[in-house]
Amino acid sequence: MAACFLLIGDSLFLNTMEKPTAVTVFIDRRELKSVSLKRVVMVDVYLPAVTGAFHLLLFNDGQSMEEAGLKNILEDLYHKNEIAPLCSVAIHAGEDRKNEYGIAAQTDYLGRGAKAADYHFFILKELLPWLRQYYKSFSFTGISIAGFSLGGLTAMDIGWIYPEIFSKVGIFSGSFWWRSVSQENELYEDDKHRIMQQQIRNGSYHPGLKFFFQCGNKDETQDRNGNGIIDSIDDTLDIIKELEAKGYQKGKDIAYLEMPDGRHDMATWAKALPVFLKWGWGKVN
Repeated sequence: MAACFLLIGDSLFLNTMEKPTAVTVFIDRRELKSVSLKRVVMVDVYLPAVTGAFHLLLFNDGQSMEEAGLKNILEDLYHKNEIAPLCSVAIHAGEDRKNEYGIAAQTDYLGRGAKAADYHFFILKELLPWLRQYYKSFSFTGISIAGFSLGGLTAMDIGWIYPEIFSKVGIFSGSFWWRSVSQENELYEDDKHRIMQQQIRNGSYHPGLKFFFQCGNKDETQDRNGNGIIDSIDDTLDIIKELEAKGYQKGKDIAYLEMPDGRHDMATWAKALPVFLKWGWGKVN
């Protein structure tokens, strides 16, 4: 069997000239010294051992992608020829996650999210230029971003603010409760004080931008308005309503996955990941 080598950055991987029965995904771990975040950011780059152009998919909370089994999920989908090749980048969160994540334009009522704008800068001005330079032998056909819980809220914020850069956003159990006033405050109102809903309401329609939302019926137990629907689902459905009011359409621009036994954990989100990946980059066999 003839052999060749696939060069990724300055890492060397053995590949074969013979057509494989499965596509291997290599994980290239790198460390970036971020000026904006004032820390070293670890990233895991998941690359399939194939040539050609790739879509670039960023994941917040990348430290959890090994637990999610992203490598095995991707290899299974590639083997079944169900998705197009992706360059998936898992960005590890820092110790100050609750400040680096959030909404850049406004902190929540406890002041969390104070470094969210710095995280935006890291993504746009540090990470993306580095990826283009380091993996310059590859061509990126587009860029998307996804995240879980607070990382999902952050993905939504980044995708919404920069639609000229990002084409798809994936949100798993997004923290769309993020609010400017505590719900214990007698002045609190859902329609006025949930920050992401307000941001969408005050924004504009961006053609081509698409959204994938996942929620689990066991994400939590809270039901602040007593309507029999847990808050995480209510908050997500209200995000979808705001998007529809701007002109986005369910089915065409918006996908929603509600999992009957889904919990607020990586085991649930791992089950949703193949659905998300086939939604965004599925192939017709």
